Amino acid sequence: MEKHTRTVSIESSEITARLFGSFDINVRMIEKSFDVKIHNRAGEDGDAVVISGDSRDGVNMAADAVKYLKDMARYNETLTEQQVGYVMEMIKDGNREELADLEGGCICITTRGKPIKAKTVGQKRYVESIEKNTVVFGIGPAGTGKTFLAVAMAVKALREKQVARIILTRPAIEAGEKLGFLPGDLQSKIDPYLRPLYDAMFEMMGAENYQRQLEKGAIEIAPLAYMRGRTLDDSFIILDEAQNATPEQMKMFLTRLGFNSKAVITGDLTQTDLPYGQKSGLAVAVKILEEVEDIHVHAFTDKDVVRHKLVQRIIRAYEKYEKASAEQRAQQRGQRKPTGQKQGDR
Repeated sequence: MEKHTRTVSIESSEITARLFGSFDINVRMIEKSFDVKIHNRAGEDGDAVVISGDSRDGVNMAADAVKYLKDMARYNETLTEQQVGYVMEMIKDGNREELADLEGGCICITTRGKPIKAKTVGQKRYVESIEKNTVVFGIGPAGTGKTFLAVAMAVKALREKQVARIILTRPAIEAGEKLGFLPGDLQSKIDPYLRPLYDAMFEMMGAENYQRQLEKGAIEIAPLAYMRGRTLDDSFIILDEAQNATPEQMKMFLTRLGFNSKAVITGDLTQTDLPYGQKSGLAVAVKILEEVEDIHVHAFTDKDVVRHKLVQRIIRAYEKYEKASAEQRAQQRGQRKPTGQKQGDR
């Protein structure tokens, strides 16, 4: 049987090492997925990855995967198993062109010199929607980068002087927004609820720079309840965990928007912590506002999960379970016999 071969040039041994991964784990995944063999060929003008196999389509798909991962390796110290799996899945699904959109597009650089980029096509569309619209709803499961990318866009806007300040807020739902029974001053009371926002800011700006901006008033982090009665001009505002806001709180937040401001609202409608029977303000707002001009609703999927691969599997398992449960309930309702029949109907 004829062997098919493709060669992909690589600029440096450093990028080759990132591409192959620890103990060649990345290329082993590609070999198994496309039924090919991959080896590295070093040369004076750089390295080259040689892909060979019995199937022309398999070799071509593997070569496409190597090329896209090579480009990703330029910007990442390591390629995760999730990233490799995502690229292979997109190529198998015939979405090569969409992967090309991920090239370049650095949002900002962290204090450690690490570029922040969209890692999936869904994340790229999310970033683009934030650039184009005044209000964006980012809805999807955990690990899709909803908050992290929103903070990155906020830091970029602040650095480029598009806005004068960043405002980050969350509903402190676990404490009923009262917070009074917790020990310490106001800051120590709200810190546990806002910690994920602090972590994202530290990653982008560094602790010292963050503290300076906080003292200048260029950054504000506060519970959602403290937004009432304010008008937020020249601000990039992020409402995180918005599924835990009531409809009244959501309306209050959205009507705080001032001139030259932008708002990003993130949440996961499957993880609402509101009391049983209480409607989520996020769900209500999306239903009311999704057709309003200059407001965009972006839905993430499990394919956009950039955490450990097990998170993606957990999300899919829950979706499968919830779908089966909904179908079972619908079937049970359909099997119930109607009651209250009149005697003449018998």
